Amino acid sequence: MGMPVHLGWGEIALRLLLTVIAGVLIGYDRSEHGKAAGMRTTLLVCLAASVAMIQVNLLLPMAGKASDSFITNDLMRLPLGILTGVGFIGAGAIMRRDNIIVGVTTAATLWLVTVVGLCLGGGQLALGVVATALGIFALQGLRWIESRLRQQIRTRLAIMVDKDGPSEAELRQRLLQAGFAIAGTRIILNRREAYRELIFELRQLRLAHDTTTPPVVAELAHEAGVMKLRWDAMR
Repeated sequence: MGMPVHLGWGEIALRLLLTVIAGVLIGYDRSEHGKAAGMRTTLLVCLAASVAMIQVNLLLPMAGKASDSFITNDLMRLPLGILTGVGFIGAGAIMRRDNIIVGVTTAATLWLVTVVGLCLGGGQLALGVVATALGIFALQGLRWIESRLRQQIRTRLAIMVDKDGPSEAELRQRLLQAGFAIAGTRIILNRREAYRELIFELRQLRLAHDTTTPPVVAELAHEAGVMKLRWDAMR
């Protein structure tokens, strides 16, 4: 379906209705999972893009004027400006917490609903509907698939031992036997207090929803000579 030059209120209403449906359906996933950019944000972004393209349609009869005309329009600046603005919104949705980056999917969702809004507002209704369906599949269907895939999880184990505690070699062997890959090690020695602190940066393949503490951690916590143990999962 192309972009008509003369746009009636019936066509405008249809485009806005489909835009609202698309924004709500895609935004529902973000709201359901407690994301900062939820249903209202995705709907507003989608509407802004759609209205921008409707405005382009309404201004089409004014395009193509002579260079000495009172009115000259570069109509594509409007949707391009919308895309640029959404880029700033998406950047604001991405946050870094320690070693974890969150909000990337939300930023991508905002980008998607912007393009969907541009399609629906521009009259490419079939394309906009298909993009909405694919977006919902990516957000909900692929989440189900991802939850059943093993992912590499980054963790940190900090363990403080006295002179009778296990050595670094023994700890490394225990961790390797438990299925961990050791990405890095730090050792802090305190001769006055006669203790050592060993910090292991670890990698392990686990299911995304598996947040249980590995048995080896509990075993080490009760090991003779272990003074203190800290386990941090950095998903």
